Amino acid sequence: MAEVINMPRLSDTMEEGTVAKWLKQVGDTIEEGDILAEIETDKATMEFESFHEGTLLHIGIAEGDGAPVDTLLAIIGEEGEDISGLLNGTNVPAEENEANEKAEDTKKEETTSEESKSSDAPASIPEGVEVIKMPRLSDTMEEGTVASWLKKVGDTVEEGDILAEIETDKATMEFESFYSGTLLFIGIQEGESSPVDAVLAVIGPEGTDVDAVLNADSSEGKPEASKADGKTEATEEKETESKTATDTSNKSVADGQRIFASPLAKKIASDKGIDLAQVTGSGDNGRIVKKDIENYKPSQATTTTAATEQTASSSAVAAPPVNLPVGQEGSEEVKNSQMRKTIAKRLAESKFTAPHYYLTIEVDMDNAKASRVQINSLPDTKVSFNDMVVKACAMALKKHPQVNTTWKGDTTKFNHHVHVGVAVAVEDGLVVPVLKFTDQMTLTQIGASVKDLAGRARNKKLTPAEMDGSTFTVSNLGMFGILEFTSIINQPNSAILSVGAIVEKPVVKEGQIVVGNTMKISLACDHRTVDGATGAQFLQTLRAYLENPVTMLA
Repeated sequence: MAEVINMPRLSDTMEEGTVAKWLKQVGDTIEEGDILAEIETDKATMEFESFHEGTLLHIGIAEGDGAPVDTLLAIIGEEGEDISGLLNGTNVPAEENEANEKAEDTKKEETTSEESKSSDAPASIPEGVEVIKMPRLSDTMEEGTVASWLKKVGDTVEEGDILAEIETDKATMEFESFYSGTLLFIGIQEGESSPVDAVLAVIGPEGTDVDAVLNADSSEGKPEASKADGKTEATEEKETESKTATDTSNKSVADGQRIFASPLAKKIASDKGIDLAQVTGSGDNGRIVKKDIENYKPSQATTTTAATEQTASSSAVAAPPVNLPVGQEGSEEVKNSQMRKTIAKRLAESKFTAPHYYLTIEVDMDNAKASRVQINSLPDTKVSFNDMVVKACAMALKKHPQVNTTWKGDTTKFNHHVHVGVAVAVEDGLVVPVLKFTDQMTLTQIGASVKDLAGRARNKKLTPAEMDGSTFTVSNLGMFGILEFTSIINQPNSAILSVGAIVEKPVVKEGQIVVGNTMKISLACDHRTVDGATGAQFLQTLRAYLENPVTMLA
């Protein structure tokens, strides 16, 4: 199951990158998190780590060579795996063409440089000053929310410092600075959302005229900065101070001082009911990280005081009159997270653009239950019913390629690979990590992969690549006791399977009423690509695999 790694976009303005140095060679074993190469962008030379494990099978860009973003960088897979099919579609240019293209690009750059020198440019951004825009941190990100600022106006910023935590539609990520200087301006306050490429901040020498910089940036055809025109550094500091006093949804404050904590640390502290003000941070500048929360032990005095306050508060409330309703009406509006807004947008688009229809079938799960007991009796083996469903779907998709399609308007895209997405509920909504080449995976591989992906999804540790590329989706609410339901198609898929609970009930077998175990599954189909008969045949094949699990082991 080879993974193609493309040249990443490591900065907001990066259009191409140069491989400064390879730290791994073809044939080397790669672990997740290993540094593959040092890549030079238009702003800095950065280490690029692998999100995959396996053997480095191919290097697409040699040291010292440059290539546009999304060009084939490397292929990682199993040792000896045939990757010729992946290489055939890469369109790697010949050396002569590369040389000609580089020469032509150089000539164009020189011409452009001469033209720009001869033209009378209006206002320009002073040298040493950098306008930082809201970055695109995932492939589907259209806007971002500043969860917290780790630097404030007037602070000295070094290259590599974490400027802010930005919430995308998929995760909350740390955004680091590619520049050194003084933070002169903050364009998007904590809790606010703005589109990609909106002015996020300005970094430069202390004393720089920020208004002139923003006006110059606006005059260069970047209207996002216009909303910040007229704001002085003093105004920004006042707004920041005001927001610090009132906004508690994205940060913690103790005695008027900002508490720095990572998103994961905040989540764990919230789950455990730990006051961040009582925790000592071990990270940079006293920042609270995961291990600080895990190692935190509340003092006896704090516990006693809290208990005393709670008792006093409880005793101060008078008992209401008998049989008379008392209370106070109340409500609150909670700002929708970036993930929640994206879910709403994409599901609405799917529901109102794709003509959905639904097919439901009941499956005899007696053999599946017996097979699962036998499989799980093996050492170091753990397989769930959901793993069986995912495997059965992958095999059924190979027999019914019409279901493994994407509607493209004038054409229908038939996917020859099977990538099954598994819906996972997280705190803010729903994410769909993807099992690549699912039909080639064993039940135990599927089980281990789903467990790993689901765990990292709940901790917001999934990478965008791990949530991209599904050709079919499975949503399982059976573990919550839901007997039957339908789902909205996860576009660009053509279908999604909804899996209910396994129930024990009377069934008729060979003319006799006996106790059996059944499960209802529903298939939502896009009628533009999947006709009713096709969907029904797919469900019949799926049922055959689930009722006879041994056929999935062949």
